[in-house]
Amino acid sequence: MVSKPHGGRLVRKLSSEKTKERILDEKDEYPKVQIREGIAVDLENIAHGVYSPLEGFLREEEFQSVLDTMRLPNDLPWSIPIVLDVSEKDLNFSVDDTILLFYKDIPIAEMHVDDIYKYNKKEFAQKVFKTTDINHPGVAKVMNMGDYLIGGEIYLLNELPNPFEKYTLRPIETRILFKERKFETIVAFQTRNVPHLGHEYLQKSALTFVDGLFINPVLGKKKKGDYKDEVILKAYETLFKHYYPKDSAVLATVRYEMRYAGPREAVHHAIMRKNFGCTHFIVGRDHAGVGNYYGPYEAQEIFKNFPDLGITPMFFKEFFYCKKCKGIVNERICPHPMEDREYFSGTKIRNMIVNGEIPPEYFMRKEVYETIMSFENPFVDG
Repeated sequence: MVSKPHGGRLVRKLSSEKTKERILDEKDEYPKVQIREGIAVDLENIAHGVYSPLEGFLREEEFQSVLDTMRLPNDLPWSIPIVLDVSEKDLNFSVDDTILLFYKDIPIAEMHVDDIYKYNKKEFAQKVFKTTDINHPGVAKVMNMGDYLIGGEIYLLNELPNPFEKYTLRPIETRILFKERKFETIVAFQTRNVPHLGHEYLQKSALTFVDGLFINPVLGKKKKGDYKDEVILKAYETLFKHYYPKDSAVLATVRYEMRYAGPREAVHHAIMRKNFGCTHFIVGRDHAGVGNYYGPYEAQEIFKNFPDLGITPMFFKEFFYCKKCKGIVNERICPHPMEDREYFSGTKIRNMIVNGEIPPEYFMRKEVYETIMSFENPFVDG
């Protein structure tokens, strides 16, 4: 049975054509706030129900509750604060005003302002990321935010430009697709990389227990040396074509800005996939981690606190190739010592590709490698 949306109802916050026309005609009469890309992406995820039950950005009571308890005031699990920050100089409006949110001079959404409040950045960082170290990318982002947060309901006026329209499915669409395919149980896998055999074994191990697999690459800001979005998507298409039973897996993107909040973010990622209709979610080693801020399996342990999450996490130990077993295994089923193990390292595989070396067959499918190499430059430049 396709899972119920988080909170019981799939949120849809899209302005009607008539309302949109009226607002755009009168746009000069509204206070304006310019927002950055990450906030615009959050807006779209609120509007299409990826963040159900949120209907807008968190008000102060909700924000504090999420920081302190990882739950909304009504006790529903929610682990990452979804907030809109402004600096004092941009506060040209008051509570109860309706404002327009602009991204790159495009009016993206209207918002009813319910709350304007100051917050403690160090507390935000410490509670969400378990550190105030400025070298943590999530902490650095929080420290650069404006000093005020504004909470309230939003309505989307315009979609963001989307170069990957053909790979985009909203929760309302995935739910229909899963029903059409007669998937009763669906496991989601989030990725930001091209697939190596470790990923494939992880996905197929999970697929053994459910009806369908939902591969959900995260598109968004990337750093130098990451694979380009189109490379990741083509690599997965190749893998599906040659190595997955027809109609057992669905590929669709989600736009989302990673927070690198480790355990808290793993819970958030699970909630997002619950809203897409998934019943299970794969949580691997160091999920949503960065550096050494979190223990390797801390993102799995946190789920003990959420028996009421409404989506079942699937935990896996790290897969590796064992020269003695002559296959891909993990430490639960392989008795052999470290020297017999070849661990899947994205960095190692990337370096091989950069240097023109073909990764061993037990690291990456030949067809996937050839797909990556068909791009003149598969990596993001600086």
